[in-house]
Amino acid sequence: MCDDRWGPVTLYAARPPSRVLGVDPGLTRCGLGVVEGVPGRPPRLVATGVVRTGADEDIAERLLAIEKEIERWLDEYRPDTVAVERVFAQHNVRTVMGTAQAGAVAIVCAARRGLPVALHTPSEVKAAVTGSGRADKDQVALMVMRLLRLTERPRPADAADALALAICHLWRTPAITARGAGQASARPVVRNPVVRNPVVSDPATGGNR
Repeated sequence: MCDDRWGPVTLYAARPPSRVLGVDPGLTRCGLGVVEGVPGRPPRLVATGVVRTGADEDIAERLLAIEKEIERWLDEYRPDTVAVERVFAQHNVRTVMGTAQAGAVAIVCAARRGLPVALHTPSEVKAAVTGSGRADKDQVALMVMRLLRLTERPRPADAADALALAICHLWRTPAITARGAGQASARPVVRNPVVRNPVVSDPATGGNR
């Protein structure tokens, strides 16, 4: 089951350069949020919602339900990129496993369509949206409301977190692109490599010579 809410979308308006689907993974509640815009400017809300599954349901059925809903969102809102929260270690191993499994489903759905996937830590998201990597959930939800010019905070918190993920990636895209280009240019180019004393397997003895 998914609770959908959407903002005004005009089919004939020129689309902004980028549309991002943010996924706040979880088994009981998996937050989804789509925003579009350009870095450095306030983004626009496209849609937000939460996929819900019952704790008493079979794990396979829960993951399948999440996959189906994410696929529906990809079909309906056609994002350019999918941003997923990076799972970090917690004391509750069961919660971590469920979060990681739901996140993996989102990654597979995006990869199946050839969409780029970005992983952001909670502190990265908080810093991008509020300016502080130590902000609490209320502060994140309040800033999401202000940035998207909403009249109320997105609820539940999973929906607000998904929107924050999408905004974070939208605004961090230039830095990520520049960092990737810098790393690529810094890699040494090896031409005509020379191999000395190679180890060759001897098929007759099964050993090396």
